[in-house]
Amino acid sequence: METLKAESEDDSNDPPVFAPLGTEYINRNVVRRVGVIDVGSNSVRLVVFDGVARSPAYFYNEKILCGLGKGLLDTGKLNPDGVERALAAIRRFTALAKLMHLTRLESVATAAVREASDGKEFCDRVEKETGLTLSIASGAEEGALSAKGVLLGWPRADGVVCDIGGASMELAHLERGEIGHCETSPLGPLKLSGLDETDLKKAIDDGIKGLRKAIPGQHGRIFLVGGSWRAVARLDMERRGYPLKVLHEYRMSREDALETCRWIGTMTVDEMNDLTETSQARLELVPLAARVLPALLKALKVKTVTVSSYGLREGMLYEMMPDNLRERDPLIEASRHMERARARFPGFGDTLFAWLSPLYKGRSAGEQRLIHAACLLHDITWRAHPDYRAEVCFETVTRANLSGLDHEGRIFLGLSILHRYKSSARSHFDPAIIELLSEERQLEAEILGKALRLGAMLTGAAPGALEDTDISLRKGVLRLRLRSNARALAGEVVVKRLETLASRLGVEASLEVGTD
Repeated sequence: METLKAESEDDSNDPPVFAPLGTEYINRNVVRRVGVIDVGSNSVRLVVFDGVARSPAYFYNEKILCGLGKGLLDTGKLNPDGVERALAAIRRFTALAKLMHLTRLESVATAAVREASDGKEFCDRVEKETGLTLSIASGAEEGALSAKGVLLGWPRADGVVCDIGGASMELAHLERGEIGHCETSPLGPLKLSGLDETDLKKAIDDGIKGLRKAIPGQHGRIFLVGGSWRAVARLDMERRGYPLKVLHEYRMSREDALETCRWIGTMTVDEMNDLTETSQARLELVPLAARVLPALLKALKVKTVTVSSYGLREGMLYEMMPDNLRERDPLIEASRHMERARARFPGFGDTLFAWLSPLYKGRSAGEQRLIHAACLLHDITWRAHPDYRAEVCFETVTRANLSGLDHEGRIFLGLSILHRYKSSARSHFDPAIIELLSEERQLEAEILGKALRLGAMLTGAAPGALEDTDISLRKGVLRLRLRSNARALAGEVVVKRLETLASRLGVEASLEVGTD
């Protein structure tokens, strides 16, 4: 994934002052880098975000699989070996936080620490040995944080968020971006491991009944959060031969998800390991997660399964955001960050979008935001070798850390910008990726790419020049007008690019140079 720059940086040497959560404004010099230490039932992780940006910018990410919750059901206590490994990880993470000069470090412990009889003792040791005060989230709080993480990528999400950890599984109801009831259950794989078939089936049935009672109704969409779900999704990609290996916003139909869970039940851990890069420790838990998912989908009457790479840690970042930042479009914000960090002339993307708008009148808001994002991203790989610039841009855009964007949208953006640089989609990447788009959408991406190319080369993407030009499409004629200082920009290359775009639109081209 690509690392995105913070929205702005100030070289002020003033000491940091922590902004309180929920404030309407957060100074990005004050909150340059924020860290989250997540002490889960299976893993302990440090994530450092580069500022409080609308789309998460991952500055650093490290995970240790400690297995704190292993054996919790039998002993009621944390796994002793896991405790020592977790403490070692937290010591390292707090030391890294100091070295990185984080302006904010948040921490949270979830189900294993919450439920273990020695959970408080563990937290006391953490504070004594590292100075970190470890907050213990309730089941409802854990579910709400995961839901907030989902809202980071889908601001108006409808459906149910399901976060599976090692020792618990949480559900949170979302309706138009508002978080409703949150419920927890003991359906984490570490809790289920070691049960015989009869007890396992009973535990799953009882857990699902409790969740169903707490969150009734029919839910068309479920957002899956957590490493075990991501491993299931990765295996679904392999089973289906899906070419775009990006987990965030990966979608499965109910039928595909059920078929993959049945398939996983026939496989050994070694066989799964041959198909994915998922860790051995994680894969050992996947068959149990694959037993829970079908029961959950059937109980909630789910039709569409969506994978979210954003969860509890991103939810903590979301909590730090003021309301006015939460309301921004995550795709446009992330694209704007990338433009500021990498483009030759940051800010030109907005000008280019305004210039192209007459060609896209009447398009839906969803289509307009894709066009806007393409304009912002059109120049981010200009430093790449010219022979490979188009491919590099396609790879960058389709695999970038962009949220608020499904896989078809990723490919549409990537293909648009590929055509901004070259006349053909023939390249070195898997053509099956492009074939995920319909032929109609492929043509629309090509047209947008050629329009980007015309607008960018017309002025060299320099600011302040497109204002003396305009483009329109009326009565079968694509007309480009050059006025005032822009008259000198007329030339053979401009005519060629205009005619190429007109040809793909199936209209005539007309270049008009003003005489005023």
